[in-house]
Amino acid sequence: MSNGGPLFDARGIRKSYDVPVLLGVDLEIRAGECHALIGENGAGKTTLVKIISGLTVASGGTMTLAGQPLRPTTRGEASARGIRTVMQEPTAVDTLTVGESIFIDALPHRWGWVDRDALARNARARLDDLGLRDVDPSQPVSSLGIGQRQMVEIAAAISRPCRLLILDEPTAALTDADAERLFAVLTRLQRDGTAVLYISHRLEEVRRLADRVTVLRGGTTVARQPTTTLSTDDMITLMVGRTVSATVARETPPGKTVALRVRHMRSAPAVRDVSFDLHWGEILGFAGLVGAGRTETMRAIYGADPPQAGDMFLGDDDTSTRFRSPRQAVAHGLAFLSEDRHQQGLLSHLSVRANMSLATLRRLAGTMGWVDQRAEHTATDRFIEQLGIKCASPTQPVERLSGGNQQKVLIARWLMGEPRILIFDEPTRGIDPGARAEVHRLLARLADAGSAILLVSSDLRELIALSDRIAVLSRGKSVDTFERQAFDATRIMTAAFSEHVGTGLRDGEAAN
Repeated sequence: MSNGGPLFDARGIRKSYDVPVLLGVDLEIRAGECHALIGENGAGKTTLVKIISGLTVASGGTMTLAGQPLRPTTRGEASARGIRTVMQEPTAVDTLTVGESIFIDALPHRWGWVDRDALARNARARLDDLGLRDVDPSQPVSSLGIGQRQMVEIAAAISRPCRLLILDEPTAALTDADAERLFAVLTRLQRDGTAVLYISHRLEEVRRLADRVTVLRGGTTVARQPTTTLSTDDMITLMVGRTVSATVARETPPGKTVALRVRHMRSAPAVRDVSFDLHWGEILGFAGLVGAGRTETMRAIYGADPPQAGDMFLGDDDTSTRFRSPRQAVAHGLAFLSEDRHQQGLLSHLSVRANMSLATLRRLAGTMGWVDQRAEHTATDRFIEQLGIKCASPTQPVERLSGGNQQKVLIARWLMGEPRILIFDEPTRGIDPGARAEVHRLLARLADAGSAILLVSSDLRELIALSDRIAVLSRGKSVDTFERQAFDATRIMTAAFSEHVGTGLRDGEAAN
C-alpha cells in the first residue's frame, strides 16, 4: 500500500432522489491500496459508486483524482480518467460475444474491420488470467451463467490499464475457487499501483484483502480505520448499529417422506446426469463450481428449460413428471427464486405491491376477473410486515429499494402462493449481513413448517450453515451427497472439482 497522499479523495458527497440517500460521505483511497467500503443495503454504497463512475451526479460535495477535480457526467468520462467499475448486477449485452464484451471500448481492427483473430487471442489471454478456460471468446454472453458473466465483466475492467478499479460485490456469484483467482489478479494490480475500491458484504474477504475500511450507515461515513483494528463483529456493529447472530436455529428435524425425486436428468449443455431426493422439511443444498450446472438443473426442474431426458417424481407418485413451463410447476406447488433478481424476477418500474402480487393475481381476482384490491392490499401488507420489508409505502417503485429489500419482495411474491417446494438460487447474493441473517432465519422457519427447499449458493459457508444435506455437482453431474454430520469444506470442494480432474464418477453413475 502506498504511504503517499490520496489518489482519490471525496468530501461531503450528497445525493437525493425522492428522499436523501447520501448525507455527506467522505472517502479517501491511496494508490496501490485495497480500500473496502461496507455498509447495510440502503447505506448509500451503490449510489456513491455511481457518482464516482459517472452514472449519476452528486447533489453536493467535491471529488479529486490525483489532485485534479473530478466530476464525471458519463461512464465514458470516468473511464477516460482511469476509473473502471464492475457493478453488482452484470450489465454485459446478451447479443455480444464474450470477446466483444471484454474489448467493447477498444476492439482490435485492421483496415476498418474488426480483427477477429486478434480479438480471440486477446480475449483468450484475459479469460485464462481469471481461470475461465471453459469459456469460448466467440460464444454469446447470453449463454453464460451469472457467475461467468460477472467474471467476464471483471476481465473487461482489467483489459485496459486503470488507476482506480471499483468492484461492487465482485464475488457474490462466484465460487471460492473463482474468487481465489480474482484475488490473485487484484494483488498483481495493486503491485502495479492500481487502487482498488472493494465493496462486499463478505466481511471475511474484507479482512483478508483490504488495507483500510470505510463504513457507511444511513448515508454518512461512520468510520474509516485500518482493517487490522476491526474484528468482523466490530464491522457488523458499525454497519447496522446492533449485533447480528450468524446462528441458524432449526426447531424441527427434516422428515423422512420424499417430496421430490430426480433421476438422471439431462438438459443440454450444462446438465449431464443429475439425481437426488428431497424430503419434506429439508433444506437440500447444492454446491459446485461456476458452470457446474446448478442453476440449469433448477431451471429444468421448474420447467423454465425443459429437460431432454430423465425422470422427476412428486411425493409418493410413481408417475414421472416433466414440467413444460413454469406455470405447470407453480400449479403443482413449486416456486423458484431466481439468482438474477433484476433480469428474471423484478419488474423494476412497478410498485412493491405489484411485484409482490404478480404470481397470485388469479387467486386475488374476484368473480368478474378483476383483482380484489382490498384482498391484494391485505395480503401484501401482511408480508411487508412479516418479512420486515423497508419501503416508504407499498406503492413505492421496487427499483428504489435496497438489494436486501428487493430480495424480500421476491420471496414474499412466492410465499403468497403458498408453495410446498421452494427453489432458492443464490438467495442472499449481494445483500448485507443483517438482511442475510433474516433470509437465513426465514428459510429455517419454512423448513420447520414442512416446506421442502432446494438451496443453491456459491457461498459454501452458507450451505454448511443452512443445509440438512449438501449435493455436489461437477460439470453437470451429481458426484456426491454429504449428510450434515459429515460436512467438510475440503471434501465438498474436492467433489466439486472431481469431473475436472478425472476422479469423478463414471458416466451413468450419480449420487442420490
